[in-house]
Amino acid sequence: MNNDMTDKIDDIGESNDNSQNENKFMKFFTEWILPIFLALIIAGLINKFLIFKVYIPSESMLPTLKVGDQLFVTKIYNTEKIEREDIIVFYSNELEDLLIKRVIGLPGDTVEIKDDGKVFVNGEELKEEYVKHQDDRGGKFKVPENKFFFLGDNRANSKDSRWWKDPFIDKSDIKGKAQVRVYPFDRVGMVR
Repeated sequence: MNNDMTDKIDDIGESNDNSQNENKFMKFFTEWILPIFLALIIAGLINKFLIFKVYIPSESMLPTLKVGDQLFVTKIYNTEKIEREDIIVFYSNELEDLLIKRVIGLPGDTVEIKDDGKVFVNGEELKEEYVKHQDDRGGKFKVPENKFFFLGDNRANSKDSRWWKDPFIDKSDIKGKAQVRVYPFDRVGMVR
């Protein structure tokens, strides 16, 4: 009878050990694995539908954006909310690349760039304090419906709408609006 009692006590001890191990695993799973997994899913959804990050590789937007700047860009689903002078990320079919430039011409606008670099939209001069290096490449452009006309802020070193075979970007190729500079840390802030 003594042996039977010992066997029962041993069985209870093993059962408690298994239960404790299961509890430890569930605690680890709910406190670590599950939150990390959910955070990754949420980050993926935010990146796919709300914001994404871009790196500036060229000087075409100086002095507003410098080489090496990193920006958060909000996705654009309604291109009617784009305003003149917004800084936009778009896909160029001609260059087969993502670009970032400033919107100068909206659908239906007439953009005229004079030989001295001054820009007129629908007959009114655009005040462009952000442009530091003008270029003498001029021209007159009538922006078709559902298209946009873009220029870089560093006009002397920007291959933009003035240089492309088709100077207009279709609204379906608009990806997002530059919002916040997140790197370098000494220049963190809103992009204008």
